[in-house]
Amino acid sequence: MTPTIAQKSPYAVDVEAGKSYYWCACGQSKSQPFCDGSHKGSSFVPVKWDATEYKTVYFCGCKHSAKGALCDGTHNKL
Repeated sequence: MTPTIAQKSPYAVDVEAGKSYYWCACGQSKSQPFCDGSHKGSSFVPVKWDATEYKTVYFCGCKHSAKGALCDGTHNKL
């Protein structure tokens, strides 16, 4: 099953140290880049990502990154 491309660019998110984030892997969530349960009934599951510091993180928007939840530039090839 192939994920839906939510957008062909990353989502810049200011994360909080010690907080867990659940990245949408299916591309169907209305709360991009995070999971809202839209994957239910499919083989997709959200990816847990734990912040270790306060910073801006670039979550993958195309859902094809080899780095999972984080952008690796794959969107430039789609």
